[in-house]
Amino acid sequence: MMTEDHITIERLHVYAYHGVLPEEKEKGQNFYITLTMYLDTQRAGLTDSLDASVNYAEVCETVRRVVTEESYDLIEKVAETVAAAVLQEYPDVKGVDVKVSKPEAPVGMEVADIAVSIHREWTRCYLSYGSNLGESRELIEEGLRKLEESPYVRMGEKSKLIVTKPYGGVEQPDFLNGACRIDTLFRPHELLDCLHKIEAEAGRERLIHWGPRTLDMDILLYGDEVISESDLIIPHADMINRKFVLEPMCEIAPFVIHPICHKNMRELMADLASRE
Repeated sequence: MMTEDHITIERLHVYAYHGVLPEEKEKGQNFYITLTMYLDTQRAGLTDSLDASVNYAEVCETVRRVVTEESYDLIEKVAETVAAAVLQEYPDVKGVDVKVSKPEAPVGMEVADIAVSIHREWTRCYLSYGSNLGESRELIEEGLRKLEESPYVRMGEKSKLIVTKPYGGVEQPDFLNGACRIDTLFRPHELLDCLHKIEAEAGRERLIHWGPRTLDMDILLYGDEVISESDLIIPHADMINRKFVLEPMCEIAPFVIHPICHKNMRELMADLASRE
C-alpha cells in the first residue's frame, strides 16, 4: 500500500508555451503546477535530515525544467511529463498527484481556471518469459534489456533461467524460462503493448497456440489487480498450473500472494506438486 504521507508544492508558477493555437506557442502564458508527492516522511521527521526526504528546491527546478524545455499542445501531456520526471528522478517518491492549471486559456469567455489533475504511481509487477527458438538465452537477455531501457520500468530481481519441457501438448524443443520483478508506471494494457513490441522485435510469430516461440513475455501479477478482458487476464489465467512459472516465482517472490487464490507462490507450488 502506498504511504499516505505526502509533501505538497502548491501552485508553482511557470511561464511556458503550451497550447493548440499558434499564438499560445508564440507568446506563451502563465501555468501553475500543484504537486503532491507520496513518500514515507517518518525517517525525515525523526532524524531532521534532508537526506531522509526530498529537496523541495530541486523538485521545483525539475518541474520548471520539464514544463519549459518543450512545447506541447495539451496540458494533459504537461501533467504526464511532470509526473514521470518526478517519479523517475526521485526514487523515494512512490506516487504523485499533479495538477496543471492554465487560467489564461483562450476559451472565449471568463473562467477562473482550467486545469488537469492526474495521479501516477509505481506498481509492483511480476513477469514470466521463455524461449525455445533461436539463441534463447540471448533473446531473453535482449528482451529484458529493452524492457529495462524504458523510463517507465524499474527492473528488480530476476530468477535464474531453467530448462523446462513444453506445455500444452505441441511437439517442440525444450524451453528456457524465467521470471522477474519490475516496478512500472505503465498501466496494464500499456505494459502489455510494451511486451508485445519487444516480442515482435525478437521475431515472435503467433501461429500455433502453445507453440514454439523466439520470445514469450507474460504479465503474471500487476499489483493486486484482477483483470478479465478479451485481450488481458491478470493474474495470468494458467500460472497456478505451470511449474515453469511457479518455480522461478518461488525463487524471487516466494511469499507474494495470488490475489484470487489467496495463497503465496510456495503454497501454489506445493498444490501443483500434489496434483502431479
